[in-house]
Amino acid sequence: MKNYPENISPVLPVEIVLHPSWWHKNTGIIFDEDFFYHPLKRVESERRMEQELYDRFGKFGLGRDHDRDLPVIGPVHNAAGYIISEMLGCRVDYNAGSPPRIHPLECDELQLNQESAFQSPVFKKLQNLINSLTWKYGNVTGDVNWSGVLNVAMDVRGNNILTDMMIQPEETARYFLDIAGVLEKFTGYIYSCTRSTSVSVNRAVRHLNKPVLLHSECSHTMIDAASYEQFLLPIDIAWSLRSQSYGIHYCGQDSHRFARLYSNIPRLDFLDVGWGGNIAEIRKYLPNTFLNIRLDPVTLNQYTPEEIRKTIIRLVDESGNINLTGICCINLDDRIQDQKINTIFETCSECRMSVK
Repeated sequence: MKNYPENISPVLPVEIVLHPSWWHKNTGIIFDEDFFYHPLKRVESERRMEQELYDRFGKFGLGRDHDRDLPVIGPVHNAAGYIISEMLGCRVDYNAGSPPRIHPLECDELQLNQESAFQSPVFKKLQNLINSLTWKYGNVTGDVNWSGVLNVAMDVRGNNILTDMMIQPEETARYFLDIAGVLEKFTGYIYSCTRSTSVSVNRAVRHLNKPVLLHSECSHTMIDAASYEQFLLPIDIAWSLRSQSYGIHYCGQDSHRFARLYSNIPRLDFLDVGWGGNIAEIRKYLPNTFLNIRLDPVTLNQYTPEEIRKTIIRLVDESGNINLTGICCINLDDRIQDQKINTIFETCSECRMSVK
């Protein structure tokens, strides 16, 4: 019998990620290129973020590192996959109060040079950041959001990749493997530096006792199950077999469409379930997988605290196993009220108490 993941603590872990607009409004942090790559700004910005979390939500355990300078190599309090696409030639704009904006490259050919990605200016900047922080602090921590195979393909090739799968399937399959090769080398490098790869994809992976390789499949809302099975499931299976702990990030509303196929992954420890996903259907196929249930930040702006409370209780119940369930809300923007964030944490505490 399959039995994973292992030693999740605490029961029903909760994570929030605040949108750059929230940080910019409340702390004045500017998300320019220096925020991501200047060694002093990296450390200073992460400490300011920790302090703000501690001041507002410290009673829930947030901001524990508010009094420490940590050599964090990537923005672990943000949710943005940008660097791989930039390494492969996409233009990325860095803005004061928003995540990095990727401009699709619209590449004409289903070809890419894996090695050139690691000679790119942006990868060199990351290396320089890591080397500078290591020299000053003796070590580095954190990681950098590495996105996912189809996500990156759509940035580099554009929407043509969707028709490529039908018109030139063999070439497309090789192209996906080339992208996977870049992602494998990148995550291997980051892991060698920090023993982590995916906290910047979703902070909830911190609650599993082994480092989770979390593959972002945001763009899978645009393909059917058959295309996933043919082109991308083999990559998930291969990565699952090679990883200590493996997970899929799916922020769309229809992750249940892939639940049956996900059950073919040898070890799927973690699944991010986007708002609107059929939790009970997913649990039927994945009885041993940790389901990280994502609340919708836009909807939370419209809900009352009591509506938030009832929603969380319902979703946790639908998951069917509180010991394999987590709650998160990602990219809460500058309109969110602290009271509603408090409600998320308080309701999860109430759910924990109900099973004792």
